Amino acid sequence: MTKLFFARRFRSNLIIFTLAAPLAFAAYPPSATARSRGELVLATSAEDAALRARLVALSPSVNPDEARRVAYVAYTTGLELARKWQMVSSPTVQCFLINIGVKKGGYCYQFATELLLRLDAQKLKTLELHWAESDAGTDTEHNVIAVTARGRPFAQGIELDNWRHSGHLLWGPLSGDPSHTWQENKDALARRLNPRRGRG
Repeated sequence: MTKLFFARRFRSNLIIFTLAAPLAFAAYPPSATARSRGELVLATSAEDAALRARLVALSPSVNPDEARRVAYVAYTTGLELARKWQMVSSPTVQCFLINIGVKKGGYCYQFATELLLRLDAQKLKTLELHWAESDAGTDTEHNVIAVTARGRPFAQGIELDNWRHSGHLLWGPLSGDPSHTWQENKDALARRLNPRRGRG
C-alpha cells in the first residue's frame, strides 16, 4: 500500500512539474533585447530571420541559402526529436527518466549528434560544423553543435542547442553563453561523421 501511494504521488508530482514548467517559461521568456546584446535566444520559427542573418554575418563568404538551410534544419530537428523522445519540459528530468528506464532518449549528446548528421547531409560549402562541449567528463557535461564560416576560428561560432529547452532551438554566440565555457572536440566530431562517410 505504501509503495503504491508513493508511486502515485511521484507520478502526480512529475505531471504537475511537467505542465507547470512551460507556463513559467512562457511568463518569463528570453529578453527582447537579448538578440541585440549577443546573448542566447530561442529561435522563433524554422525561418527565423535573426538566426539566418547572424549566420550570414559570420563572413562575407557565407552563402545565404546555406544559412537558411542550417536554421531550418536546426529548428525542425529539435522539435522532431522532442516528439520522438517524448521530452518533458525539463531536460534534467528527462535524463532522470532515461536513467530509470521510463524514457528511451533525450540526452544532450543525442540531440547534438542527430543535428550534426542532418547538417552534415546538407554538404555545406561556406559554413563549417564543430562539436562543442562544456565540462567534459563530468556530471554536468553538455554538448552542442557550433557553426562557423568555413576556415574561421571555433571561438567565433554560433551555438545551436536543441536540448536545453527540450527541443526548442536555443542559439547565440559561443562567447555569449552565461552557463557554459565551450571547448572544441575535433575527435568527437570525427567519430560521429567518419562512420557515416565510410558507408558512402
